[in-house]
Amino acid sequence: MVRDDGEPDIYLPPNEMRAVLHKDRVKARIVRSDRKGRPEGRVLEIIERPAHPIIGRLLQESGVWLVAPEDKRYGQDILIPKGATGQAKPGQVVVVELVEPPALFGQPVGRIKEVLGEVDDPGMEIEIAVRKYSVPHEFTEACIAQARGLPDKVRPQDKRHRVDLTDVPLVTIDGEDARDFDDAVYCEPATQGRGKNAVRGWRLLVAIADVSHYVETGSPIDVDAYERATSVYFPRRVIPMLPEKLSNGLCSLNPEVERLCMVCDMFISNEGEITAYQFYPAVMWSHARLTYTEVAAILSNTHGPEAQRRKALVGDLLNLDDVYRALLAARAKRGAVDFETTETQIVCDESGRIEKIVPRVRNEAHRLIEEAMLAANVCSADFIGQSKHAGLFRVHEGPTPEKNELLRNYLKATGVGMTISENPSPAEFQAIAVATKERPDAQQIHTMLLRSMQQAIYTPHNSGHFGLAFESYTHFTSPIRRYPDLLVHRVIKAILGKTRYHLPALPTPGEAHAKLSRRIEKSEAAKQKLSGEKPKKVSAELMAWQAAGLHCSANERRADEASRDVEAWLKCKYMREHLGEEFSGVVTAATSFGIFVTLDAMYVEGLVHITELGGEYFRFDEARQELRGERTGIRYAIGTRVRVQVSRVDLDGRRIDFRLVREGEEFMARAMKDKGLAHDGRGGEGMPTKTSAKRAAKKVSAAQSRALPSPIQALKAAVKKVAAKSKGRKSRRK
Repeated sequence: MVRDDGEPDIYLPPNEMRAVLHKDRVKARIVRSDRKGRPEGRVLEIIERPAHPIIGRLLQESGVWLVAPEDKRYGQDILIPKGATGQAKPGQVVVVELVEPPALFGQPVGRIKEVLGEVDDPGMEIEIAVRKYSVPHEFTEACIAQARGLPDKVRPQDKRHRVDLTDVPLVTIDGEDARDFDDAVYCEPATQGRGKNAVRGWRLLVAIADVSHYVETGSPIDVDAYERATSVYFPRRVIPMLPEKLSNGLCSLNPEVERLCMVCDMFISNEGEITAYQFYPAVMWSHARLTYTEVAAILSNTHGPEAQRRKALVGDLLNLDDVYRALLAARAKRGAVDFETTETQIVCDESGRIEKIVPRVRNEAHRLIEEAMLAANVCSADFIGQSKHAGLFRVHEGPTPEKNELLRNYLKATGVGMTISENPSPAEFQAIAVATKERPDAQQIHTMLLRSMQQAIYTPHNSGHFGLAFESYTHFTSPIRRYPDLLVHRVIKAILGKTRYHLPALPTPGEAHAKLSRRIEKSEAAKQKLSGEKPKKVSAELMAWQAAGLHCSANERRADEASRDVEAWLKCKYMREHLGEEFSGVVTAATSFGIFVTLDAMYVEGLVHITELGGEYFRFDEARQELRGERTGIRYAIGTRVRVQVSRVDLDGRRIDFRLVREGEEFMARAMKDKGLAHDGRGGEGMPTKTSAKRAAKKVSAAQSRALPSPIQALKAAVKKVAAKSKGRKSRRK
C-alpha cells in the first residue's frame, strides 16, 4: 500500500487483501513489522473505490464462469453469473464491471460490459491499454459534429489582422512517418542596431499551427481535448488529442497550402543569445515538407543528390545550421545537461507482429529543430512572465535532498573524484557527465545522474527548468498534440489583444490528478519547511491554473504508462519466439532482488532474479547501486556485461526472465580466483588454491614474528577451518 505522506509503503498480508482491490483508497493501521522488516498493516476502512473497469480473460472452470484480471495487482478472479457473460466466449479478452465488491469470505462479482476479442488479435495490446489506463479513445458526438462543420481550407475572413508570410520560404522538418506538422522554420542573416553598436546574428522564425483559432474555449472540441490533454503514441497507432480534420488537415502545416499560424520572430546573436523577439498571428505557405534524414544529408554534402533536389532551399538550411551552432554554444555555456540516451523504435508488420527493434538515430537535423523549438519556448515563457499574466510553465526542479545525498554517496563510492554541492547547478551535472564519458562505467554514472533528477511538470509557479538551465521555460510548439501548448497560445493572444484569458470551469480531477497533487503538495511543504517560508494565500485564478497544470501533468504520465505497457506487451510476445536462446547484454539496473539486463541485439530488458546469480548470498549496495557476492566478491552493477538465456516470458505480467549462462560462471570463477578461492563449477563453496595457501602461511609466519597472539590464533583457526572443509569435500567425492 502506497502512503499519502510519502513514508515507506505498508505491506498488506493476503488475508487483508481479500476485501480490497488494486487502486482502492483505504485507511490502514500499522500493527507490526513482518519478517523482512516491512511495516505490516491492517485495513480499517475503504475510503474510495474508483469505478475503473477490469480487463481480463474469460474462463470456465468446473461450470463456473470467471475473469482472470490481466493486471495481476488485482490479486483475485472476478466471478461472473451465468446470465452476465453476454456474447463472450471462453478465452476471450473482456471488460468487466463490478456489481459486488470483494469480501473477506467472498470473491468480487461482475458482469461483462464489452468483448474485446481474442488475445492474439492484431492491436489487442492497445485495446487493453486504453481501457486499463482509462485513456479516452473515442470523441464525443458533439465534438465530431463540430469538427464536421469546420471549413476544409483557410477562408478569406480567417486571414484578417494577420501578417502575410506566404512569400517567406518556411519549411517543415519532421520524421518520415510524421502525419501532423505543427511547426515550420526559416532563418536568414540579420543585423540588430546601427554603426558601432550593430550586432550581427540571425533572424529566426518559428511558425506554429494556430489551433486556438479553430478550437474555442469551452467548445465540444475543447472539452474533449482537455480531457485527453495529450496525444498518445503507440506502435502503429496514435490516439490524437484533436479530431483528424484538425490534426492532419486544417491545423497541419502541410506543404503548398495556406495555413494559419502563431509566429515567434527572434533575433539571435552570433553568441547564441536571444536579444529580441515578437509574437504575432500570421498566414503561411509551407514551401516544402522535409525529413530529418534529408536535411542531415544536405547539410553534410551541399553538392549531393538531396541538395540538388532542394537547390532553392540549401541556403536557408545552411542559415538554420549556423544559428543552431550558435544556440548550441550558448547551451554549453549555460551548462545545460545533455545526456546521450538510446531511444528505440518497434518496427511491426501489417498484422502487428514485431519484425525488429531498432535504435532511433538522432542526427544534426533533429538537434537543429530541437534548439529552434527551445528558443521559441523560452521566448513564450518570458513573454508571459513579463506581462504578469497567469499561465502554465514547464518546470523541472533539481534533485530532492534525499536524491542529492544518494548521488553524492554514489559518486564518492565509485571514485569519480567529483561531486555535487548541497544546491547543485545543471553545470555540475554536465561537468561530471563530460569528465566521465570515457570511463568504462560511464553508462552507469550517467544513468545515476539522470535518475537523481525530478520529473518535469506543468505549473503556474515558475521555478525554471533545471535540466535545460533556463530560468523560465514553457511549451508553445505543439498545440496539435499537447493541451498546455494550446493554453499558452491563448494566453499570448490575450496579451497581444490587451485582454486577459480566463480558464473555463474544469471537470472533477481524476485519480492520477489527485495522486500527483499529493506528491506536489508534499514537495511544496518540504520546500517551505526548508526555507522557513509561511504558506502563501493562493488566488482563485491561480488555483484554477494549478488544477489545469496538475491535470495535464497527470495525463502526460498516463499516456507514458499506457505507451510503455503496450511496448512491454509487444516485447514479451516477441521474446516468446526466442525462449531458450542466448544473448549478450548489459546490466541496466541493480536491485535488492536481482539485476535488469538489456539485450544488445534486441534492446529488450529482462530480470535475472537474485536466485539465478549463483549459490551464495548477494548484498545490495545502495551507495554503489550494485549487487555484491559476500563469498566471491563478484559484483553486478549498471554497465556490467553478461550473457543470458531467455528462461521465461509472462505476457500478462509484462515480464521477461533471464538466467545467467556459462560466461556468468566464468565471471564468478575469475572473481573467486582474485580472492584466492577455486570455483568448483557448480556455484558451491570455493576451495583454497595452492597460491592462496602459501599466501596464508606467509601471513601466519609474519604474524608469529610480530608476536601478536590474537591475530595468530585467528589466522590458525581460519586455516584449520578451510582445511577441514577441503577434507570433507574430498571424502564426500570419494
